[in-house]
Amino acid sequence: MESFEDLLNMLERPAAKSGRAVKRKWREIEAVKERQRLRKELEDIDLNLDDELLEQLI
Repeated sequence: MESFEDLLNMLERPAAKSGRAVKRKWREIEAVKERQRLRKELEDIDLNLDDELLEQLI
């Protein structure tokens, strides 16, 4: 899988690609961003649960 930076670089370069290919790359970028957002959200939830459990044990 290409890194997020690679995908952005591909979009910044002038290309002779069709509009369909560019749209596909944007969808890929949005999917990567969504996965990163969800991962961060799950990490935050997990940390909050750990804190709550620790408080209940004390």
